[in-house]
Amino acid sequence: MLTYKKSFLLFAFVVLVSIVHAQTKLISYVRPLTGTARMGHVFPGATLPFGAVQLSPDTDTIPYEMNGKYNPDVYKYCAGYQYSDKTIVGFSHTHFSGTGHSDLGDFLLMPTTGELQLNPGTADHPETGYRSVFSHENEVATPAYYKVKLDDQNITAELTATTRVGMHRYRFPAGGPAHIIFDAMHGIYNYDDKNVWTFIRVEKDGSITGFRQTNGWARTRTVYFAMRFSKPIKEYGFRKYDPVQAYRGFWGKFKQDKNFPEMAGHCIRAWFDFDVAANETVEVKLALSPVSTEGALLNLNTEIAGWDFDAVKAAGEAAWEKELAKVTIKSSNQATLENFYTAMYHAALMPTVYMDVDGRYKGLDQNIHQANGFTNYSSYSLWDTYRAFHPLLNILQPQRNADMIQSMLAHYNQSVHQMLPVWSHYANENWCMIGYHSVSVIADAIVKGNASFDANKALDACVATAMHRNYDGLGEYIDRGYVPEDKSSSSVSKTLEYAYDDWAIAQAALKLNRTDIYEQFMKRSQNFRQVWNPATGFMQARMSDGSFIKDFDPLSTHQKGYIEGNAWNYSLYVPHDPAALISLMGGKKIFLRHLDSLFTMHLPDEFFAHTEDITRDGIIGNYVHGNEPSHHVAYLFTAAGAPYKTQEWVRKILLNQYKSAPDGLGGNDDCGQMSAWYIFNSLGFYPVAPGSSSYAIGSPAIEEASIQLDNGKTFSIVAHNQSPVNVYVKKVLLNGKPISNWQLEHSSILAGGKLEFFMSNRHSN
Repeated sequence: MLTYKKSFLLFAFVVLVSIVHAQTKLISYVRPLTGTARMGHVFPGATLPFGAVQLSPDTDTIPYEMNGKYNPDVYKYCAGYQYSDKTIVGFSHTHFSGTGHSDLGDFLLMPTTGELQLNPGTADHPETGYRSVFSHENEVATPAYYKVKLDDQNITAELTATTRVGMHRYRFPAGGPAHIIFDAMHGIYNYDDKNVWTFIRVEKDGSITGFRQTNGWARTRTVYFAMRFSKPIKEYGFRKYDPVQAYRGFWGKFKQDKNFPEMAGHCIRAWFDFDVAANETVEVKLALSPVSTEGALLNLNTEIAGWDFDAVKAAGEAAWEKELAKVTIKSSNQATLENFYTAMYHAALMPTVYMDVDGRYKGLDQNIHQANGFTNYSSYSLWDTYRAFHPLLNILQPQRNADMIQSMLAHYNQSVHQMLPVWSHYANENWCMIGYHSVSVIADAIVKGNASFDANKALDACVATAMHRNYDGLGEYIDRGYVPEDKSSSSVSKTLEYAYDDWAIAQAALKLNRTDIYEQFMKRSQNFRQVWNPATGFMQARMSDGSFIKDFDPLSTHQKGYIEGNAWNYSLYVPHDPAALISLMGGKKIFLRHLDSLFTMHLPDEFFAHTEDITRDGIIGNYVHGNEPSHHVAYLFTAAGAPYKTQEWVRKILLNQYKSAPDGLGGNDDCGQMSAWYIFNSLGFYPVAPGSSSYAIGSPAIEEASIQLDNGKTFSIVAHNQSPVNVYVKKVLLNGKPISNWQLEHSSILAGGKLEFFMSNRHSN
């Protein structure tokens, strides 16, 4: 049996870890793998848990549009890195993890020698620019460290990071002039007018400061930086790539392209030259700030005062050891160990810290605010993460989750709309996806007793958000009980998700003895019934005249009424009232046949061919695991009286959808949601309806696990006789007493103790 008590991981597509327990020493290495990367969109770089800096290589510069039309190839570069690529453009400091849309890629650095080239070149002809060929044979990645050999000029690049500062170490093989390119116009999902303005300034002490403002997913996003080099700059220069402007001021009296200490424009690349000896290293520190260059300098001086790269790397490794040791597991299966700790890593990347070391940050109102008593976070993919990621934090890191909720409440207070965040990002609301799932995150924390914030004010914010009539068909939903498709698209998905969110609000109100709110929102939570069509047996879009849409095809992911899913999957989205859903579908026998069909039928490619977020790799039958609306579905077997089928399918999903390989994820990780699903289900339970104090029991994929709780207690899990074939649970004991209802209470976890599963290769029910 292998025990991974100390674990570091490699990026999404491979994890090979060797541990020496006596010395608690970590040895991580990469072996080359082949294969075509499917979705996942995870960056292999250097960061700290939830760090503002997520420093990583970018492997191409695919434009968002071509000839005025969306370029579908850009989707592969949501995180900047593609395993199948053979060149690296450079190393940028901000990335998303596992999103299906993108932004960021700020402040790219690239070391070069020889002739100065300020164009990135192309993948087919890297010699025409500053990019370089590389090989996975010469690439190493752990959470706190990244290393690669840039083959074209034999330069070794190493990266590490603190929360707000990225640190680079470049080893130049030969003596002579060396260039470090600073590309301030590079970005992910780039297009010609994305850069609104850029400013770069060389300070008297040799520090480089400035900012970049972009108009992308975040409509008004400004990132400030401060950068220092370990060697004096020999000379430097800038080049602007702006369109010709009618008015250019009086700056023409200066020669600005070389050794001139400031540059401003829409699109700027800079270069810094150094004299180096053979095998000499040049180190770079670049700090980020949401507030100012002064804030960036404060972050730089506070987090990395000196030039000890190895000490920064060691501190990062220690931070990740602490993070990953929150859950320790035992498994005789190497793949389980690798997948589990990869998932633990992915579930600690986002949201990211969004404030300076002094607590200042830019708010939604574009003013500077002070975070008093909490850490402010940004970038919430709430349509995804409310399902399992935030519930996982309520177990492993309740205070961090409470800080995230404080950040959401600050967003609400600064919002001119008086709404909680939908998809907040760098002092912006980008309104991505549907529902208002901040309320689920808040309700789940309140119900589970993790409310180190003003719970009643938080509930008021939830109610105000749920009553915002101008938001995405919500007024129609309030008036009619459903969203009409002719008034607002994706109407079935919206109706179902609004109904769940309403239930979550009701549960928080019940906990806080707010009876009027409880009754109002419990009534609204039954609105899923409004889109049930008994004639077809599916949740189906309705028009404003009450009729159901014609030409209905329950298999199509392009069918009117749904977003990123089809009627088969979305018709099962009533996580808060499965008993009512089972009744609508005709009772347990009919419902179980329906679930069986979902997992065993075939969904032809034509039904999802043009849906970016759904691929064949993320599908089992017609069950779409690679997209989140179905993540609770396997547990509906238990609700219908067949827990053994839940156990069967949970284990099959774990095996089928998660692999230690370049194509290791069956869908976007979506800021940790796919990974949180893996963690919960490997441990043997899952939050089917966040906002409930209960978890549904499944089938553990590990032999033993130990969860270190913030209150100092330990919750242990033992799966007796667990194996790939012994997937059925004969009985479950909690502290020696049987559990008969297939439910585990959150309070039981927090109290510490022991959960025991007794496994078999045969089911008895």
